[in-house]
Amino acid sequence: MLPKIMFFFLMCFSLVVVQQNALAQEVPVIQKEPDAVSEEAPAAQEEWNPPSAGPITTWTAPLCGKARFVIQPFFFYSHTRGEFDAKGHYNPLPKGDKEYQFQQQLFMQYGIIDRLEVDAQTVYQENYIKQGDVTAHTNGFGDSYLFLRGCIFEEKGWLPHITALLQLKMPTGKYQHEDAEKLGADVMGTGSWDPGFGLILTKKLKPFIFHADATYSFPQRVRINGVKTWYANYLNCDFAVEYFLPKGFNLMVEANAFFQGDIKEDGVRIPNSNVKYLIISPALGWSCDKFQILVGYQRIVIGTNTDANDSVALTCVYTF
Repeated sequence: MLPKIMFFFLMCFSLVVVQQNALAQEVPVIQKEPDAVSEEAPAAQEEWNPPSAGPITTWTAPLCGKARFVIQPFFFYSHTRGEFDAKGHYNPLPKGDKEYQFQQQLFMQYGIIDRLEVDAQTVYQENYIKQGDVTAHTNGFGDSYLFLRGCIFEEKGWLPHITALLQLKMPTGKYQHEDAEKLGADVMGTGSWDPGFGLILTKKLKPFIFHADATYSFPQRVRINGVKTWYANYLNCDFAVEYFLPKGFNLMVEANAFFQGDIKEDGVRIPNSNVKYLIISPALGWSCDKFQILVGYQRIVIGTNTDANDSVALTCVYTF
């Protein structure tokens, strides 16, 4: 499946590059006669605003614009090499065991007005687990998100572009009544409604663009297999920097951190059930005005009570 996805993206990339080169050759260069006005008054310098697919996980502060619709699919292949225990120690999978996942995400943006937009994200995934001689494979939808983003301040001078975020995670993935023979592969979500809020910053310093965001979420109580479960509040912090090269290419590196406290079940806190991790991701992208593409690698480098995953990510953006 992954080779087919990569072939699809490479074909799209090739077609867009050919189209851009053809257009560049067809458009004639118009020579202007010099005049006294143009010699005396220098032309206004254009704002540097290169197109980009943006980071894999980190938000970008600029909005899509009034009445514009943006669609961005993501494709992930994740391989679990082990896990980090409650003390943060890394333990590899037993010899012969395997865990991997294919995940397809769809992220959409629509501009209500220039300074306000509504976004949505859904995910479909396939989980594969092998433990000893037992194998399991399931697929289905994970949890979904709704977002409302509003521009607080546009970039000016040394001040960054600032955008506020409201989000709601919806429990659209399976979270209970799991099949024991599936080894946990059929659990796709948490079951809780998670409202949250955040702040997003973007700053351009040619040839770099810096992005940072922080979101804080409040999971609501949910009953899982008859047990009243309350996931602790959690914080996401992301930082990314893009470096722009000639011919539409750009390099990107980002860091994503997650922090969540202990779970409560039937009012009793479960000790050492907190979750935290740090992901480091390099990536390479190519962009033109209408189409952007990015391929990246994600690795969980440290964590607590979480899987140690390595992931390959592919995404493209098209603006209507």
